[in-house]
Amino acid sequence: MTANSLAIRNVRVPGREGAFDLLVAEGVVRELTAHDPAASHDGHAVIDGREMLLMPALTDAHTHLREPGQEWKEDIASGLAAAAAGGFSNIMCMANTDPVNDTASVTRFMLRRAAESWPNGPRLFPIGALTVGLRGKELAPMGELLEAGCVAFSNDGEPVADTEIFRRALEYAADLAPVIDHCEDPYMAKGSGANEGAMSARLGLRGQPDAAEAIQAARDILLAEYLGVHVHLAHISCRKSVGLIADAKKRGVKVTAETCPHYLLMTDAALLGYDSLAKVNPPLRTDDDRLALVEALREGVIDILATDHAPHAAHEKETPFENAKNGISGLDTALAALWELVRQGRLSPEDIVTRFAWRPAEIFKLPVNRFAPGDPADFLLFDPEDSWVVTPEALRSKGKNTPLLGQPLTGRVALTAVGGVVVHDRIRPGRT
Repeated sequence: MTANSLAIRNVRVPGREGAFDLLVAEGVVRELTAHDPAASHDGHAVIDGREMLLMPALTDAHTHLREPGQEWKEDIASGLAAAAAGGFSNIMCMANTDPVNDTASVTRFMLRRAAESWPNGPRLFPIGALTVGLRGKELAPMGELLEAGCVAFSNDGEPVADTEIFRRALEYAADLAPVIDHCEDPYMAKGSGANEGAMSARLGLRGQPDAAEAIQAARDILLAEYLGVHVHLAHISCRKSVGLIADAKKRGVKVTAETCPHYLLMTDAALLGYDSLAKVNPPLRTDDDRLALVEALREGVIDILATDHAPHAAHEKETPFENAKNGISGLDTALAALWELVRQGRLSPEDIVTRFAWRPAEIFKLPVNRFAPGDPADFLLFDPEDSWVVTPEALRSKGKNTPLLGQPLTGRVALTAVGGVVVHDRIRPGRT
């Protein structure tokens, strides 16, 4: 029996009736069959699934793992451990490190650090810088970054203001890998952390209008349409952008888009009390925006979910609101928090599987498990009845900066496997 010969017995699978057994050997799915209580599964390590949900492990197309250069916030090992606890098998990390990931040497360093942490987390796929130093002035050596292991390119939180340079970047990347753009007009209250509206006025905060996002989304869509190339829009947060994306898709524009759990679950009301833990970029917006995003995700206008995991040290958040860093630490809690929308009937388990596992892997050409024989044995067990409280101690990430701190959640990842190797296990403590 090899270490990754597993039999996961008596589980439920979203979209299928009845109980199932999953057999795994040599890192791949052997078969998913109807549960047989009498089966012995000789040669496999047997795990009782206790009628929990069996789902493909998740792919996160937007994280910040901070290493190299900002290891006090997060390092690759701690970020991947948090990802394993959250049910992820594939993690794409942004280029805003120090130094910026704009050279092959930085890419290779990231991949080496990920290899050193195995088997304590999922696979790492770096996102290369779109421009040198993220300065928006000169294209990064994308061919070199692709060869070193990058799977996409982005200027992350520094949107390219020069449309001519962005056009050339889209053209050059078209034959290499997708471009991910942070949609924000760089001159309209950049990084303010609050939506411009009734709540920002009430709190006396500088706000950023939803138009700041929509203007940049419209530019990107028009360029993608003109050039006939693909563009991926990061962390969409408002109804205006949803409308633009929907219209573009009807015209056949090659645009894909993501949103994040916090935009589906929270509004700018979370800023009451000047709570810097809810300060994020783009900012949390109104309930109308939130509902538009939920509907767009269900309909496929928004293609995927991503965490935008942005860990910070405590002192970077425990400061006056306008001085606090933007970002929410989200890898540990993403699936558990989203399950509230499943309980409400606003999303289905199948929606979660499609938008957080299958579709992102398709867009970025990453390993994906559909439970067909030969698929990579990347899966999770989710207990929808496990109630727990979000505490700093419960989070594997170094970043404890989440507005969910102190809140109860119902639903938790019980086990995560990557290539048949168990990387997170709450069923049998001590294995990871």
